[in-house]
Amino acid sequence: MKKLLTATAATALLAGTAMAEDVKLGVLFGFTGPIESLAPAMGSGAELAMAEVTESGKLLNGATVTASRADTGCIDNGLATSNGERMIADGVAGIIGGDCSGVTGAILQNVAIPNGMVMISPSATSPGLSTMEDNGLFFRTAPSDAREGQVMADILNDRGISSIALTYTNNDYGKGLADAIQSSFEASGGEVTIVAAHEDGKADYSAEVGALASAGGDILVVAGYLDQGGLGIIQAALDSGAFDTFGLPGGMIGDSLPANVGPDLNGSFGQIAGSGGEGAEKYFAMAEAEGFDGSSPYSPESYDAAALFMLAMQAAGSTNPADYGAKIMEVANEPGEKIYPGELAKGLELLAAGQDIDYVGASGVELIGPGESAGSYREIEVTDGENKTVNFR
Repeated sequence: MKKLLTATAATALLAGTAMAEDVKLGVLFGFTGPIESLAPAMGSGAELAMAEVTESGKLLNGATVTASRADTGCIDNGLATSNGERMIADGVAGIIGGDCSGVTGAILQNVAIPNGMVMISPSATSPGLSTMEDNGLFFRTAPSDAREGQVMADILNDRGISSIALTYTNNDYGKGLADAIQSSFEASGGEVTIVAAHEDGKADYSAEVGALASAGGDILVVAGYLDQGGLGIIQAALDSGAFDTFGLPGGMIGDSLPANVGPDLNGSFGQIAGSGGEGAEKYFAMAEAEGFDGSSPYSPESYDAAALFMLAMQAAGSTNPADYGAKIMEVANEPGEKIYPGELAKGLELLAAGQDIDYVGASGVELIGPGESAGSYREIEVTDGENKTVNFR
């Protein structure tokens, strides 16, 4: 009997060692579609955290971590779901994603929940995700658009804007964000002259812009996508002279928009999830050394999503989502020693020793409520053809 127990223990040990040799994390972003210009730096951010942990050799007795990339198309629920299912079949231990809110909800309901798989999204911001029944499997390092609506109203008021026309991309993300902006701005005394949806993928937005122009407003706020309909709306508005200044929420912030629109976008402004301080600066320097722009939207949040997975696994002593899922909130928040980008090895060592950590990361991680970011924002203004950070909120 003793021999059998020893053999069983040895088999379990070997199985554990084999499992620890390579942990796969899914990276499920819109590498094509309306935010495809943002996805490369997001993917690189997540993979930078994986490389840092692998190099340290500190995760679960020397585990390596590799990425399994796949595309959501940002707005293609069928593609996102099938690629999520492929990741499950491929043996991922967690999914970093989705990116856009609609596909994220689809992956959660159709893939993650049925398979008991944990997801951490760095960029899905729909308020509807806060109340979705997720069995404790869904987290996000980006704040809800309910918070962004408040931030945008504050920025509009501080800039002396008393009325806006508002258009949004016709999906979960756009509708939720538009509702948040409208309610927050009106509650602060502002006037919303019109709220109108637009479809992505159209060649001509003159009709939509005509309706927006008829309603009027000091500026046009475009709650859309920078590589799709949002860009088309802005170009049509400039071509017709309907508006010359634009409010730019998160989905419209990225280097490709000023590059595509040109000097006429100067003076437009908005906000994107992000923070300043020690963590952000460390991450930007690390990303620069690896040859990508760490300040690109949602890249810091992607690094942090990957880091939270690995730190939670260490805290649980397991790569099983049923074991480590409950540890994500613990490693993300006080109490414990603060952990910044480049310090993942330190965090893993502390957790292995049974000590607490407070993961701050690149985006000032603090998870509240149903496991989402409390929310800090960079206020952006387009100056000389570039997005410049002018404030933090």
